[in-house]
Amino acid sequence: MAKIKQLPARQRIRRALLFASLLLFPITLYYLSPYIIVDAAANGVINGSFIAFILMFLSALFVGRLWCGWVCPAGALQEFGMPINNQPVRGKRLDWIKWLIWIPWIGAIAVLAIRAGGFRALDPLYNLESGITVEQPFWYIIYYVVIAVFLGLSVVLGRRAGCHTICWMAPFMILGRKIRNLFRWPSLRLKADADACIDCERCTRDCPMSLDVHAMVRSDAMENSECILCGSCVDVCPKDVIHYAFSGGK
Repeated sequence: MAKIKQLPARQRIRRALLFASLLLFPITLYYLSPYIIVDAAANGVINGSFIAFILMFLSALFVGRLWCGWVCPAGALQEFGMPINNQPVRGKRLDWIKWLIWIPWIGAIAVLAIRAGGFRALDPLYNLESGITVEQPFWYIIYYVVIAVFLGLSVVLGRRAGCHTICWMAPFMILGRKIRNLFRWPSLRLKADADACIDCERCTRDCPMSLDVHAMVRSDAMENSECILCGSCVDVCPKDVIHYAFSGGK
């Protein structure tokens, strides 16, 4: 009888956390909504998604895009869809699409807030009475549209394509990460011992973000704005070349 190959323990834990986050998505969708924050800003209100996005930015100052790799429900959906299309996403130009979405969106939020006279109130449950997103039929439509878009992009373009193209949350963490790199304070990152690398390239093949991790190891440049610190490259390396570190520097 063939022995079933298990994922490394860390990856099993990560997948379990992602799965739990995906199950909770019908409840938490409101707090990740790119629309409600716009409506709230027009009324001078700091709502739940505003708070969530600020927390993502602040967390990235110390743990980078750990949210994306370990907690994000949209990321979970895409990783669980990898058996449908496990091809790496090709083309760095795709990474710029999310910025073309994010910059006008943030601009609109700022303009609406200014027109409203600034943020004058704090209401984490703005336009949400029960605290659970799918309390109204309208939210079910939004929920399934989000599911269809993220899963559809992964099926058509490859691994975590939604993270590369349309994710409105990633830029908050990328900016936090760039600020961290600017000031070089200690934070969670990946380190590698290039001399121990045997060029098997398993790290690159297993990267859910389609990064050329092998090239990053060889060039001693493990910092990449699209890295989600999932640890897949850490756990698949047969020589323990890559490891987590909490240190300063770029």
